[in-house]
Amino acid sequence: MCSASASPRLKGVCIGAGYFSHFQYEAWSRLPEVEIVAFSNRDAAKAAEITAKFGLTKCYTDYREMFDREKPDFVDIITPPPSHQAICAEAAKRGIHIICQKPLGPSLAVAREIVADAARAGVKFMVHENFRFQPWHREIRRQIAAGAIGDKLHSLYFRSRMGDGWGENAYIPRQPYFRDYPRLLVYETGVHYIDTFRYLAGDISRVTAFLRRLNPIIKGEDCGLLIFEFANGAVGQWDANRFNEPACPVTEARYTFGEFLVEGNGGSLRLYLDGRITLKPLGGEERPVDYKHERRGFAGDCCYLAQRHFTDCLLTGAPCETSGEEYLKTMAIQEAMYASAAQRGPVDIRS
Repeated sequence: MCSASASPRLKGVCIGAGYFSHFQYEAWSRLPEVEIVAFSNRDAAKAAEITAKFGLTKCYTDYREMFDREKPDFVDIITPPPSHQAICAEAAKRGIHIICQKPLGPSLAVAREIVADAARAGVKFMVHENFRFQPWHREIRRQIAAGAIGDKLHSLYFRSRMGDGWGENAYIPRQPYFRDYPRLLVYETGVHYIDTFRYLAGDISRVTAFLRRLNPIIKGEDCGLLIFEFANGAVGQWDANRFNEPACPVTEARYTFGEFLVEGNGGSLRLYLDGRITLKPLGGEERPVDYKHERRGFAGDCCYLAQRHFTDCLLTGAPCETSGEEYLKTMAIQEAMYASAAQRGPVDIRS
């Protein structure tokens, strides 16, 4: 029998050259099945930085020209939300598979149109939602599934203090456009935890949100308490603000982005800021959980892990965990959180 020849590498292109794009370019460089052949960006200085850092010499100012000349298998869209719909539409009509940054769109209605357009074109579509791919969240889910804290989930509590949003220069070093977002904390950060809580505990039946703005120089909310009621009876809380600082350097806090406590009828799991997870069975001693995590890339190398998942789905035809259709459920809950804060009461997701 003849041995099969090696499969050709997937040909990818990227659009964007901002702060976060560097994590994604670096992650693609470590995926042997992928070759990023070109990128597109209109800022010459940022484009030169990508070329120098990652060796990508083909840069286009017009992403449509890049699509037509390079004929890629997929595109990684790493641009602000208002640009996503037009770019996705151009990719979809050319049959190019899509991985797109979150927030997916400036509104749920626009996000629905993006997803529907990709579905009509029959292209693979994944939202680059990487928090669920952080190794501690994958391990916590494994522990829950294995019955480490019992067979009934009681509660999930995540506490985040980012410390990058206080003072007159809030957000300027990394992502200054955050200052002008009319919605900030839930739209930009909380959506990660809506998705992660869904990943860990399943369907959400009702939500309640309390949102505030602590820094008067920004436009959106930077403080919130999000409460989730799950179909399985568990309750979740995300207690966060981007103003107050964590009890460690801010750069260290950006490893796990906070501390997690997950409780069930057989015990509890704790995630610490340094990535440690401990298990405490009811009546037993707290002990460490042995699992792999490393300070590489972004937040436990979750960009690489998310892009690894997308690549595997392209190669096998398997559905993406954060497909467009699936991510619309997360965005619907995001909108329900804002509705809850506005009406100062719970919102039933089932209705």
